[in-house]
Amino acid sequence: MASTRAYLDFILDQLSEAGQVSYRPMMGEFILYYRDRVIGGIYDDRFLVKCTASSQAMMPEADREIPYEGAREMLLVDNVDNRAFLAELLSAMYEEVPPRGKRKRSAEGAGRTVPR
Repeated sequence: MASTRAYLDFILDQLSEAGQVSYRPMMGEFILYYRDRVIGGIYDDRFLVKCTASSQAMMPEADREIPYEGAREMLLVDNVDNRAFLAELLSAMYEEVPPRGKRKRSAEGAGRTVPR
């Protein structure tokens, strides 16, 4: 089941106090960025964040969920009505998630030519 735009809009509104939150659609779901770092996403109309020391400390009882087959576990944010908590969560996680990097080309595909 893909996520709905309505749920994305709801979460973006709830995260508005955090500032600098953006998203990118990806295969029917939405990747969420905070100040250009991936912090989580919307998967099957669930707001999931990366497992970091801060996110686990702030949500010790959070359910661990897998956003899609083959992915790492993430934490389900069920306190989505508390804007102050959400802003604090994103701020705490920021230094613990890596900066968004450029995609690396595989060595295998580099310099490949197409036969005519």
